[in-house]
Amino acid sequence: MIPTFNHRGVWAIYQFELARFLRTLVQSVVTPVLTTSLYFVVFGAAIGSRMSEVGGVPYGAFIVPGLMMLSLFTESISNASFGIYFPKFTGTMYELLSAPVSFFEMVVGFVGAAATKSILIGLVILVTAFFFVPVRIEHPVWMIGFLLLTATTFSLLGFVIGIWAKSFEQLSFVPMLVITPLTFLGGAFYSIDMLPPGWRTFALFNPIVYLISGFRWSFYGIADVSVGVSLGMTLGFLGVLLVVVRWIFVTGYRLKE
Repeated sequence: MIPTFNHRGVWAIYQFELARFLRTLVQSVVTPVLTTSLYFVVFGAAIGSRMSEVGGVPYGAFIVPGLMMLSLFTESISNASFGIYFPKFTGTMYELLSAPVSFFEMVVGFVGAAATKSILIGLVILVTAFFFVPVRIEHPVWMIGFLLLTATTFSLLGFVIGIWAKSFEQLSFVPMLVITPLTFLGGAFYSIDMLPPGWRTFALFNPIVYLISGFRWSFYGIADVSVGVSLGMTLGFLGVLLVVVRWIFVTGYRLKE
């Protein structure tokens, strides 16, 4: 017997999560626009005047993929983690677990909504960048692919964090103290080829380097590491998170606390 997919259940979760985003649509759009504008003003004036190009790309345009990735990481994690943590906090998790929705369908609903929201914010940043710098996209299909893959991967990470967290403070622990520093150290605003050999070798242990490098390649055809390696690392990270999520639902880890 072929298992059925509960489209209505997934759609209900997806709509509910997306509605929360739509209620704060103005703030959600205005904030990244202002932040991106400030980055271009500050980095363009302070650094761009001293370093006009990186790899043949104007510095202002060079940092666009990094800005998008930084926003994608933080938005995906925060949206997904809050989305699954809130039912635990309010006690409605029991209703969700008893609903005729499988664990897989629940993940698709929550992660799909979080990924959608983060992708929309990333596209807002991209549109904003066109007003400041000459952005070009040499490999649009790859750009969309990396965008979808990264948003899904980090939404899954946020989902895991939301289940692991026991307080609202813990929800922000990983994004603020782990992901953001790794992003700034992962070549978001510079090429790791500019680093001394020892530091460059050290930077290659940072998984964020591969994500940003592959995404930047889709824009300008330049990368710090092979695009194949970047894609492989992203898929590997996604695979690990899928295994973790499956383990959580099989064991019931912190789902009923």
